[in-house]
Amino acid sequence: MSDLNLIRNLSTLVALRTTEVEKLQAVQAEKEATAERYRKNLERLHSLATNSGASGALPIALAANCGNYKQAVLAMADNHRLDLTMHEADMAVSQRALTAAFVKREVLGQVLEKKQAVVTTAKNVQERKVHDDLATQLWLRGQK
Repeated sequence: MSDLNLIRNLSTLVALRTTEVEKLQAVQAEKEATAERYRKNLERLHSLATNSGASGALPIALAANCGNYKQAVLAMADNHRLDLTMHEADMAVSQRALTAAFVKREVLGQVLEKKQAVVTTAKNVQERKVHDDLATQLWLRGQK
């Protein structure tokens, strides 16, 4: 495989890895937004439970109703907390995948840069050799 084909293939791989990193970043941002919604919902549920008032001062039927309401809201908050914990664990896994994809992209980028530098150096050496040969020929012609 020629150096230009290798560079072209490496460039394509770097572009694909960059696309993969961008997709994973978008997914991570969506997950962060979802986690923030969970946190806001938990705040609202806590507010609902505390603002429903004391049930001891109410008649028995209303007190039972208020107590059941608080239990339902607190149970919902517990479920939300569990969902948030699971979601945060999923976010951690996604973050590790994003980091791994970024590292792969950076490594490929460095390999591409090194290969481009090698090709550029070889091209410069070749050009210098041609110039030196031309200068030698010109000097030899001038000696005759």
